[in-house]
Amino acid sequence: MTQSVVVQVGQCGNQVGCRFWDLALREHSHVNKKGLYDEALSSFFRNVDSRKGDGRTCGVGGRIQHLKARAVLVDMEEGVVNEILQGPLREVFDSTQLLTDVSGSGNNWAVGHMTYGSAYREQIVEKLRRAAEHCDCLQCFFLIHSMGGGTGSGLGTRVLSLLEEEFPEVCRIVTSIYPSAEDDVITSPYNSVLAMRELTEHADCVLPVENQSLVDIVSKIQHMSHGAKPGQVIRRDSAIISGRGGLSAAEKPFDAMNNIVANLLLSITSSARFEGSLNMDLNEIAMNLVPFPRLHYLVPSLTPLYTLADVSVPTRRLDQMFSDAFSKDHQLIRADPKRSLYLACALMVRGNVQVSDLRRNIERLRPSLPFVSWNQEGWKTGLCSVPPVGHSHSLLALANNTCVKPTFVELRERFTKLYRKKAHLHHYLHVEGMEQSCFSEAIASLGSLIEEYHHLDATKGTLMPDAPRLSISR
Repeated sequence: MTQSVVVQVGQCGNQVGCRFWDLALREHSHVNKKGLYDEALSSFFRNVDSRKGDGRTCGVGGRIQHLKARAVLVDMEEGVVNEILQGPLREVFDSTQLLTDVSGSGNNWAVGHMTYGSAYREQIVEKLRRAAEHCDCLQCFFLIHSMGGGTGSGLGTRVLSLLEEEFPEVCRIVTSIYPSAEDDVITSPYNSVLAMRELTEHADCVLPVENQSLVDIVSKIQHMSHGAKPGQVIRRDSAIISGRGGLSAAEKPFDAMNNIVANLLLSITSSARFEGSLNMDLNEIAMNLVPFPRLHYLVPSLTPLYTLADVSVPTRRLDQMFSDAFSKDHQLIRADPKRSLYLACALMVRGNVQVSDLRRNIERLRPSLPFVSWNQEGWKTGLCSVPPVGHSHSLLALANNTCVKPTFVELRERFTKLYRKKAHLHHYLHVEGMEQSCFSEAIASLGSLIEEYHHLDATKGTLMPDAPRLSISR
């Protein structure tokens, strides 16, 4: 069995990570009734014998002693990490996994990347190595961070480059939370574009998630909860924004949004944690979905977002779940993939779903989904037998689709508005190691990425002619 390590950087990264660990424990407790440390738990948790002072790990098959998350928590402010250490998850982490400072990065990518990245480089590498040494077969690093602030964007992408440097053979999957246009951090366009260059250069896959999409999904579910007609009441433990049944009792302001991202991570890791008739290896995601190294931004969509409480109402048909995964209402960025071009697509299904159901729905949907001419069969599928808590089945779709282009174009426009006036630039250029060329190189990198997507979009609707048949001479 393989293991993965989660690296949480910055306030947002640690808040999302906290929800992931809470919901992961809820999911495992739902399945693991015997209290044994099994292979499913070992993929993301160590089982430490607390009676021995050396932190020795117990092997698979024994009783659960003391679960420790395979994680590294980094933040340049103490607030969120201290909150975690005083909350119900405090036993899941120990001090060797944490790295904090007190002053923060001041919403400045350069402070996070250059100042703290240099000052804490050795400590970060040591914590990453220690986490890796606890793994028998390390398969993947999951990095969680936001793009708009200073620590998440700056130090987060510095950690990403360190992961590539120290563990070049280990897959790096990054979940990046993109700020909305109405973000209250004025410098977020600078931070996001500077971080984008690092993501494009050093990540194997990036799962972009937009704040605004999370807000829209939460609003939709809450509207359904409060104003629902008879027979359309949502079952409280089934909504994708719910944390019911987890360790944390009281919900904090951003928990609903963070739970959506946590569910994305639960789904993408489900094949690594549980049995299934068609398990998908985490390494296979990049191998099958990324035909060109820079175009590794995979648009995630989750379905169902909730389950109705009225048992007399038929459960959402399986086919409807597949249709929803390709509708714009279920994407975690504001995009309509059906109107753009697919390079490849992965479907990760959980619950009692047959391979025949999967194939039938792919055949049903295929005519409405425009794929590049040279990869019409670009589907990757996974079936995990264990459904999420509160559902009979669920689906995560990861689409390598040119629909990410408008998000990047909008980000470039917001960057250019500030950069044209050189507004706030001095805050960055005062940081040691930061030069104006960093800005011009970052915006050039983003422009090049947009252009690559644009060229692919231009091929939409053009089919490659079949090669002429060979004629056999008589």
